[in-house]
Formats: sequence, structure tokens, C-alpha cells
Amino acid sequence: MAQKPEPEPNPATSSISSSTIPVASVDQHMATKSTMIPATSWFTPKRLLAIFCVINMLNYLDRGAIASNGVNGHRGTCTGGTCKSGSGIQGDFNLNNFEDGVLSSAFMVGLLLASPIFASLSKSVNPFRLIGVGLSVWTIATLCCGLSFDFWSITFCRMLVGVGEASFISLAAPFIDDNAPVAQKTAWLSIFYMCIPGGYALGYVYGGLVGSHFGWRYAFWVEAILMLPFAILGFVMKPLQLKGFVPADSKKVSALETVTLGVQDAEASNGNNESHEPSKPKCRCKVLNQVSIFLKDMKALLSEKVYVVNVLGYIAYNFVIGAYSYWGPKAGYSIYNMTNADMIFGGITIVCGILGTLAGGFALDYMTNTLSNAFKLLSFTTLVGGAFCFGAFVFKNMYGFLAFFAIGELLVFATQGPVNYVCLHSVKPSLRPLSMAMSTVAIHIFGDVPSSPLVGVVQDSINNWRTTALILTTIFFPAAAIWFIGIFLHSVDKFDEDSEHQVSRVEETSTTTAPLLEDKTRETLPFSQSQEC
Repeated sequence: MAQKPEPEPNPATSSISSSTIPVASVDQHMATKSTMIPATSWFTPKRLLAIFCVINMLNYLDRGAIASNGVNGHRGTCTGGTCKSGSGIQGDFNLNNFEDGVLSSAFMVGLLLASPIFASLSKSVNPFRLIGVGLSVWTIATLCCGLSFDFWSITFCRMLVGVGEASFISLAAPFIDDNAPVAQKTAWLSIFYMCIPGGYALGYVYGGLVGSHFGWRYAFWVEAILMLPFAILGFVMKPLQLKGFVPADSKKVSALETVTLGVQDAEASNGNNESHEPSKPKCRCKVLNQVSIFLKDMKALLSEKVYVVNVLGYIAYNFVIGAYSYWGPKAGYSIYNMTNADMIFGGITIVCGILGTLAGGFALDYMTNTLSNAFKLLSFTTLVGGAFCFGAFVFKNMYGFLAFFAIGELLVFATQGPVNYVCLHSVKPSLRPLSMAMSTVAIHIFGDVPSSPLVGVVQDSINNWRTTALILTTIFFPAAAIWFIGIFLHSVDKFDEDSEHQVSRVEETSTTTAPLLEDKTRETLPFSQSQEC
């Protein structure tokens, strides 16, 4: 009796069955290849650090410039029938103090909205290219600030400046951490964050000089020219890869996308053999997919207790630092009759900010950069530094105040390297861009943004700057206590976690995935077999 011939397999069914093979872990070679600077690249780790430091300096130079007298200026005044014309942005657009205050912080709106978006996009777009996009937006927006014609136009441009900065803030630190020597990771991060006080200081000087000699518009135009080469660099250089992500142009990823799309089409056709209804718009699916990935990543991020405790301490810390930067000169002038309070507070912040930030990074590396040691350093420096700052405002003598306040700021600025080290190493590599973005969002929304107006409310109520400053400074102690709790948490450095099971740049596009194989022959084998079926 002849054997009944087997039915010819359905290609769609074969495709589906072949796609249910368990996902193979990406090997160590792939992990290394995707996280290190290629040997043929013009970049070296030190050059990368230097370039990112210059970009960071320009970002904060812009913030300092718009706050400087030469750029910000003042409104026109009329006293006794004699009127004096205003200067700078405030004089040209006749802004009141509220509008001027909105203008100085408008970039925060763009920064806070765009940071999570750029972090989420890093899952599907090369992060190095995203930095190029962000810097391009920053350059165009800064150029347009110089071309603005009223309050609303310059406010909108300042928001776009924040959007451009968001990509860099979210992604630069993970790149630096990837390429820094193992024993100097915190020191490299500290060098990068040292540019914050340095950039602010340069911005005050730069804005004053350019604004007073050429006009406030030229200050923005020169900034745009200075940033333009770095924006172009983000597109013309061979893009670097972040640890935890398969290169976007990898053949493995292309193969995976092909299989995923084939499986989805096959499932759609099997679900309805009689008719083929139009599929949902691809753009809608992509948006929903990005939102789904973002929500899943946020859930994973918030489940990391070490990360959450670190950010909570950072919020309390930034609450004080933000109010210091805004109200410090006015408090110093009121309490100690400082005629040049701006220069004194600015000078202390520059020197102590740079030295303290560097010292904190090198100290953690000397102690051995672990999460537990980072929390020890954070809690100790914040506690002792806060005590010195508190004691400074108790002094009735100005020189005693300056000495204690300088020591206090030196210690509290030592937190910059360790706190960002914890943000990067308490989560797996594929979550690091989001961890930096959400840290930035949290410390601004709950830290320095509300602190300045709240301190103003307290001062209006008690009308005593010394008491107000002492109340504000006490918030350093809860920050130290929160970071002290972190010492006792079970902490695992997750820097290498994705090396053993690397996350694909097209992850979560489907519940069915194909193995990621190493050599070309093995890559094509499953697909050729599928076609033969």
C-alpha cells in the first residue's frame, strides 16, 4: 500500500514555527564590539571626553550668558521726568521681572519634555546620531534666539534650546562611562560634570563682554557658530555604539527585523484566510510600540531601589543648590552688606565647584568605585558640607562666613561624580540613557525649579535672610540621610549585565524573535531553510 504523501507545508506556518526558536544570547565578542571605540576610529577615549566636555561647557555657557547683565540687561526707568533707556533682552522687549524669570528658565520646559523621548529613541536610533540631531536643534534654536523679535518668540526659541540639550544630557554620560578606564570611571565623570560650574562662570563673563560691546544678539550667534562643528561631527563621524545595544545597521538586526515582519504578516494572513483587511498604519504601531517600551523600561527603572534612593537624595540636594545659585548673592548682600556679592558668590562657586567635583571623583576611585562606597561618600560629604554651610550663615563676621561657606561648597560639590556613577551603574546598560534622563527630570521638577519660589515665599513671610538661609540649608541633612540608607541596600553593579544577554535595538517588536548568530553563514541558514520549506 502506497504511503499517503505528506501535505506540503504552508510557508507561513513554517515561518511561524521557525520563529519560535528561543532567543540565543549574544556572545561576549558582540558585546565588546558594540561598546568600545573601534580601533580604526579617529576617536580615542580621551578625545571623546574632551569633545563632550567642550559641548557641556557650551551648554552651560549659554545658561550663564542669558543670566548675565550684558545679555539679560534691565528695563528702562523714568524718575523725576528723566527717562533712561533699558538694555539687553529685558530692555529691548520691555519685560517685567516675571517675564524675565520665565525667559531664564524656559529652556527647562524643552529639556524636561525631550529628555525621556531621546532616551526612549536610543532603543531604535543610534545614540551617537541622536546627539547630532540634538546639537543641530540647539544650534538652530540659539541662532534664532538672536533673531527673535518679542517675548514669545525668544521664549519659544529657549524651549527649543532645551530640546536640543536634552539628547546630550541623556546620552553623553553613558558614552563616557563606557570608554573610561575601569579604575577612573568616576574621575572621568567628574571631569565632565566639572564643566557645569565652569560653563556658568564663563557664561557670565562672555555674556557681559559680548553683550556690552556688540549687543546681546551677537552672544547667541557666536554660541551657534561655536556649536556648529560639533553638530556636524555627530553626522559625519562613524557612529559609536552604547553598551547594551546591538548596532542599528547590524546584519543581525536586519535579519531579526525581516523575520519579525514576516511572522507578523503570516499571523495576520492565518488569522483571516478568506480576506485580507488593511493593516493598521505603521506609524501608529511604531508610536504605540515606543510607548510600550518606554512604560516597560520605566517600570524596570523604578523597581531598582538603589537608583530610586540615589535620585531621592539628589532631589533634596539639588533643592538647596538651586536656591543657593538664585538667592545666594541677594542673601549675602542683605546679611553681610556685600557690595560685590555677585562676584564673591560666583568666584566661590567656580573655584569650589571645579575643585570639589574633581576631588569627589578621584576620592571614589581611590576608595574603589563601588555603589556602596559611592553612597558612603555622598552621605559623608553632604552631611559635613551641609554643617559647614549652616555654620557659615550663623557667623556675623563676613570673613568667617566666607571661609566656612567655601569649605561647605567644596564638600557638597564632591557629590557630582559619585551620584551620577550610581545612576549609571545601578541599572543595566540598556536603561542608562533613560536613567540619566529621568534623573535630570526629577531633580529639576522636584528640586531647583520649585525651590527658588518657595524660598521667596519663606523670605516674604519672615523677612529675615539669615533665618531663611538657615532653614534652606537644613535640607542638606535629609539628603545625607537618604544617601546613608543607600549604604545598606543590596547593591549590584550592573555595568556588565547586558553583556551576557544583550538587548537588541529592535527589542519588544514582537513576542517571537529569531536567534542572533555570529558568522554570515550561520546567519543565513535559518532563513534559507525557511524559504526551502
